[in-house]
Amino acid sequence: MKAHDGMYIDGAWRPADGRDTIEVVNPADEQVIGRVPAGNALDVDSAVRAARAALPGWAATPPAERAARLGALRDVLAARKDEIAETVTAELGSPLKFSQAVHAGAPIAVAGSYAELAATHAFEEKVGNSVVHHEPVGVVGAITPWNYPLHQIVAKAAPALAAGCTLVLKPAEDTPLIAQLFAEAVHEAGVPAGVFNLVTGLGPVAGQALAEHPGVDLVSFTGSTAVGRRIGATAGAAVKKVALELGGKSANVILPSADLAKAVNVGVANVMSNSGQTCSAWTRMLVHRDQYDEAVSLAAGAAAKYGDRIGPVVNARQRDRVRGYIDKGVAEGARLVAGGPEAPREQGYFVSPTVFADVTEEMTIAQEEIFGPVLSVLRYEDEDDALRIANGTVYGLAGAVWAGDEAEAVAFARRMDTGQVDINGGRFNPLAPFGGYKQSGVGRELGAHGLAEYLQTKSLQF
Repeated sequence: MKAHDGMYIDGAWRPADGRDTIEVVNPADEQVIGRVPAGNALDVDSAVRAARAALPGWAATPPAERAARLGALRDVLAARKDEIAETVTAELGSPLKFSQAVHAGAPIAVAGSYAELAATHAFEEKVGNSVVHHEPVGVVGAITPWNYPLHQIVAKAAPALAAGCTLVLKPAEDTPLIAQLFAEAVHEAGVPAGVFNLVTGLGPVAGQALAEHPGVDLVSFTGSTAVGRRIGATAGAAVKKVALELGGKSANVILPSADLAKAVNVGVANVMSNSGQTCSAWTRMLVHRDQYDEAVSLAAGAAAKYGDRIGPVVNARQRDRVRGYIDKGVAEGARLVAGGPEAPREQGYFVSPTVFADVTEEMTIAQEEIFGPVLSVLRYEDEDDALRIANGTVYGLAGAVWAGDEAEAVAFARRMDTGQVDINGGRFNPLAPFGGYKQSGVGRELGAHGLAEYLQTKSLQF
């Protein structure tokens, strides 16, 4: 798609306040593929004012009509799925097949799920001698990341619209083109002017202005825990609601009764998916001591097959960051069994699929979020030891458990301090809540739990 040179505010593309622009770079070949405006505080203010003006009308719109607009949005996204996939591949670098299946497919499914929820959700309920109304929070400031750029937009915009909120979106500066395509889709779906607004720009400028704006009632942010802390502090000072989906360091626990080869191969595939740029990736594989050597061999072999199958990471800064973690792992005594810090290609921001063995729980690569195609394999003695290691980080976003008996896996998963656990390779469910424990965030996305983040309650006593 061709980049817009303005902001989508109050139902139209408008010139930005300033002349600064952001270059959009294809991470596979390092070529500039477009430029978008770098919005400032005045652009954000215009967008928030438009959202505030549109709020009363949209909040009063019957849920069935909001559902119809969301259904139309889903249909527009489905009709443009090929363009969506091509755009994400161009600015994120993910392989086209993955972009088609995940980067286009997941947002379409999520938009459809909220079209159905908007039509069926009980926005009013009788509780004893009271009637409880579930009303929109108000104006939402949505700040989204680059790793799943359209999915994260839809995961915030769809429930906000279903709830009756209006919103201002500030997408990641690395992937703004897909956000502009989404704004086009919103317009084509007939969402009223001002209900959805888009400001492209840098996080410390436009993102900060949005988080601090007094006209924003809720800040919904997905990104690093460090930035999430700052947004939470800003919002807390203003007594403003937040929804934060932050970092992760997920454990893939393989119990002795599991199908080891399947668990390892699926685990490696999970880490290499999206070039490791997934906050819920199972980047720590925990294996019983008696199966450890076999698991390491299987993981090394599986990772080697991904050398030409994964895309680059998003930018040069991220590439250097991931390579720095690989160097740190070697320096702290972990053993490289696949990949390494060397550049696998002369051009593009590529990182070799990497597997570390002999990783201990205190190592940096076992504790910090790397956000690249890097897997650490850790040894455990028994189930209690495995649980201690699995829970032994500041994060608690996601995880996985494998066992020969499903009940055995469930019993272990119930003891994990994490918001979502896949049992024996469980599939993605757009209706299930997604979010973390501990420093992995506040609140939930997707399904009815995601809708609840954008609602506030009012009770009438009779």
